[in-house]
Parts: sequence; structure tokens; C-alpha cells
Amino acid sequence: MEPNRINLLNVLTSFQLGGTERQVTNLAVRVDPSKFSLHLACLRYFGELLAEVERLPVPRPEFRIGRLYSPMTVWQAVRLARYIRANRIQIVHSYGYYPNVFTVPIAKLMGSPIVMASIRDTGNLLTPMQSWLQKLVCRLADCVLVNAEAIRVNLLEQGYDPSKIVVIRNGTAMATFSKKERNAALRHELGLPLSARLIAVFSRLNQMKGVHYFLEAACVLAGRYDDVYFLIVGDGGSRKGLEEQAGRLGLSERVVFTGFRTDVPDLLSEATISVLPSLSEGTSNTLLESMATGVPVIATRVGGNLEVVEDRISGLLVPPRDSAALAAAMGELLEDPDLASRLGQAGVRRVSELYSISSAVQATERLYQRLVEVKGRA
Repeated sequence: MEPNRINLLNVLTSFQLGGTERQVTNLAVRVDPSKFSLHLACLRYFGELLAEVERLPVPRPEFRIGRLYSPMTVWQAVRLARYIRANRIQIVHSYGYYPNVFTVPIAKLMGSPIVMASIRDTGNLLTPMQSWLQKLVCRLADCVLVNAEAIRVNLLEQGYDPSKIVVIRNGTAMATFSKKERNAALRHELGLPLSARLIAVFSRLNQMKGVHYFLEAACVLAGRYDDVYFLIVGDGGSRKGLEEQAGRLGLSERVVFTGFRTDVPDLLSEATISVLPSLSEGTSNTLLESMATGVPVIATRVGGNLEVVEDRISGLLVPPRDSAALAAAMGELLEDPDLASRLGQAGVRRVSELYSISSAVQATERLYQRLVEVKGRA
């Protein structure tokens, strides 16, 4: 261990593009190397964010587990234990269900000074057994880091120790997201008219993201506005079903499924409205990025969305699973450009004041240092 530097091991599932992965990458890129010696581990070494991570001069071990009770996982547990000991890791910080359940008990067994877990959603995709197991594991952790007050409240309702839960908001790199001139080449690539108004969803495509309700709302608007097209940016297991739904609704010519894209800032600059129709949410990066770009947002009244968006001040909030309310909100912004502009400008101010990446990194660094100091005094 180098003098005055904290040896820190972050563990996540993979470097696939997602909210948690983006935040961990943001932290890894910006953490102060004079204060922290970072080790960045994963359970699967793949993903779109590898290009950013591989530029960092930090160790990147992989612990490729199988099922939690398989021989492969036992062997990877031995490797992780040896890694923690050999590198004299002071803080082990895991992100998400599988890293939490795999990493926290091993780190505790190895006597790591600080063991941290991160929970960044309300657990809707977990089975009751998985929720119980994660809660059991988190009792061993010194700290459970969450990114929204809504998640903290949810964990308290499940019986988590309130003294261990810390909230640090997500951060967005404001300089990356700024409104640009209309990009004719990009629109041509996507098959979109230059004059079209675009209503966009930026999301992983799974059932909890509520994109099927967005398509139902799009069907209502498509009959009213000939110049409005719909953009769905992202990929996932629900994509085929959503494409079939769009076909059944007669939207095949008006909806573009882009799949995974690395040019989200450019796509946001083309958007007239950004919609987040989630059924469950922690703190959405795409919501923050849309607001940072100045695009007026519509989000569902779930989870951390209510903390990010002030209804009718920095965006519009609608009930989840309500395609009629969603269509009405989209129609209101299409009909009232002044309102859309005011909401967009207020969104930029709100993200810059409350959700900057520098604030998130500094708060996380301070938390790490405080935990080490408290442990040292103990």
C-alpha cells in the first residue's frame, strides 16, 4: 500500500452500458489518484464501456462466477480472497445484486477494513429469495450506498439498518450534453425527415421500462401529427416484442428502433421531447442527460424520478402504466413550444445545480475517507 493512498476495489457485473456501469466508470475516470489506488473488478469482462475503462492505468481483474453455489463460484471466491489480501485492499465496494452477494461475504471474511454494497434500484426485478439474500448480505456491510431517497425509503421498509444507508445522487458530465445544430446526416442514417419532430425514449428494453405504454401513446399521437416520429434508443430482451407491437399498431413507418448507440449526445440534440415511461426507477442517467441537453422531459411518477423532476417546473410527471396520460403530456408539449422551452431550460439548471459529476465524485471520495477514518479510530 502506498503512503496516504487508500487501496480501493470496486466490483460490478460487467462494463455493459447501463446506469450503474456508467456511474462506476464516471467515478473510475475521475477519482483522485493521489488519494486512491483504484482496482476495478467485474464478473464478466465485456461491454461498451470497456473503451473508457481500458485507458485507465488500473488493475482490472475478472472473477467469472457461475451460479452462486457452483464449483466455479467457489474457485472465484478463493481468487477474490487472495486478491484482497495480496493487494491489501482497504475498501471493497460492490455494485448490484450479484456483485453484492458474491463480494460482501468474502470481503468480510478476509477482514477488509471497509466493506460496502450499492443498491441502485428498488429491486423489482429480484425474486423474493434474491431480495432476502441481498438483505442478509448487506447486514455484513459497513455501508449501503444508494443513489436516490426513494431507494433509501424502500430499503428501510424492508428492514435495512438506517445507520448504514447513505444517499449520493448520480452525476452527469454537463459538458458532454449540450444542444447542437440539427444533424442532417444523422437523420438520413436513421431514415428520418429533416423537418420531423422526434419524441425519444433512451432505455434498456425490458418489461420494467414501460416502453410498451410509450408505443400505445405514440399510436394516439401518430394520427394527430404527421410530422412527429418516435425514436427508441437502446436494446434488450424486449426489443423483438416491442417491434412486433409497433407493427400491430401500424407504427412501423413512424417508429425507429436504433438499437445500442454510442452517440447519445447527438441523438438527444435531435429530440423534441424525451420520455422515460419506467414502471420502476432509481435515478435515471438518461433522464439527467436529457435535462442536461435542454430537452423537455416526461417521466413516470416512480422512484427517483420524483426527486429529479419537479412537475411542471423542470419536466412533466405522469402516472406509470397510463398511456392516455402519457399521450396527453406529449401532446401538450407539442402544442405549447413555449412551455417545452421553459421546462427544458429549467432542466438544465436543475441538473447543473444538483447532479453534476464533480459533486458525485467528491461526495463518494469524502464517504470513502470518512469510513476509513472512523474505522481507524475504532
